[in-house]
This record gives sequence, structure tokens and C-alpha cells, in this order.
Amino acid sequence: MGIVVVAALFAPVLAPHDPYDQVLTRSLRPPVWGGGSWAHILGTDHLGRDVLSRVIYGSRISLGVGLGACLVAGTIGTFLGLISGFFGGRLDDVVMRVADVQLAFPFILLATAVMFVLGSGLRNVIVVLGVTGWVVYGRVVRGQVLALREKDFIEAAVASGCTRAGTIIRHVFPNVSSSVIVIATLEVARVIIAEASLTFLGLGVDPRIPTWGSMLADGRQYLAGHPWIATFPGLAIMITVLGINLLGDWLRDTFDPKMTG
Repeated sequence: MGIVVVAALFAPVLAPHDPYDQVLTRSLRPPVWGGGSWAHILGTDHLGRDVLSRVIYGSRISLGVGLGACLVAGTIGTFLGLISGFFGGRLDDVVMRVADVQLAFPFILLATAVMFVLGSGLRNVIVVLGVTGWVVYGRVVRGQVLALREKDFIEAAVASGCTRAGTIIRHVFPNVSSSVIVIATLEVARVIIAEASLTFLGLGVDPRIPTWGSMLADGRQYLAGHPWIATFPGLAIMITVLGINLLGDWLRDTFDPKMTG
């Protein structure tokens, strides 16, 4: 996971070639261990672009979309979970019914439908994946707030004259923040897969931008004779998602030792 973060931060330094540079005379060159040259360690694609450079630059898009979408989803979900759980009543009913309706649609299908209407683009991907991913934050936060609002320290804060907004910000939110962090970490992995899926279908990031999803889409027609074009971005997705999930499990065990084992 650390390697992926470093690659994303220092892509211009680490990438041996320009990921956009097309040289048709060097197209479909194999990796160095398959008879290729050290100039293109992981080979080149059908347009002569260096696969390693594109994989490195693709990490920036995947992590950027993952973090951006989770920031949007986490903000919306945490806010709605806090107010619905704390105030209850009709507001809680409305928020939870909206969540139930959204959960009735498969996530990737809902995101695909919205992207089809809005069009492709990096900003649209982040917004769509963020807005369609708030439910898990909202439901978890709401459940914890329902338990917290009956605690003595919450009742004492209200009795001492603390406003409802102040009580939520100063006393409720700090007690649910650890769960939000764990959820966000695990959700980054899901969003990375969702972004790659949308881009693979042509509904995500501009195909001219090097992303792991677009590399998979480009390489699917060359799987029989030139599998490296799709193999390496696929491995990058697998390793990144695995690393994030392991990090999320560690954070969960750290913040809630009772769940260990």
C-alpha cells in the first residue's frame, strides 16, 4: 500500500516515460523477461505507450478518486447520520427511507445510470461515487448516535445549557469518528474498483487519461497474444485493494479491540 502511495505522489519522478507518448514503431513490445528491453520493463501497449509509466500514473487517478469520493460520501453520510440519530422523529424516518430506497438499487448499476446522464469525467466520477456511497456511513453513525444520546454525559451536556449543535459537535461526533475513519478506509477500496469498472465501461474518467480501468479496457482485445497490457493494471488494482482492506482491518482492531479475533 505504501508503494502505491509513493508512486502516486512521485509519479513524474518514478515514471521512466511520458504515459501519453505514443510511438507506433515500438507498439506491443513484451516485458523485459519475455524478450523485451530494459527501456520498457513491463512492455508497451498497442499505441507504443510504456505500460509501467501508465500503471504508475494510474495510481494517482485511482487513489485520488477513492479519497475524493470517500470524502464526499463520508461528509454527507456522517452529517445525516448524526442529525437523524440525535433528533429522531420524522427527520430520522425520512433519512432512513431515502437510504432504503438507494440500497434497493445495486451500487454499480445506480452509479452507471447517473454517469450515463451526467457524462464521463473525473469530477463527475468523484461526485457520483460520493453521493451514491453515503448510506453505509449514515446507517452506522445513526446506530451509534441512537445509543450515545441516552448516555449520562450527553444528558449532562444538555442539562448544563449546551446547545444541540454544540452537543453533537463536542460530545457525539468525537465518539463516532473512529468508526467513520474505519469505514472510509474500507470504502476507498470499493470506490477504486467502482471507478475502474465505470472507466472500463467507458463511463468514467476520460479514456485519454492513464487509469487502471482504461488500461484494462484497452488490453482486453489483446489478452490472447499480448496479456501484459491488461495484466499489470489488474495486478495493481488487486494489490492496492488488498492493502487498503488490510489497513482497514488493522484500524478496526485498533479502534475496537473487542472485535479482534
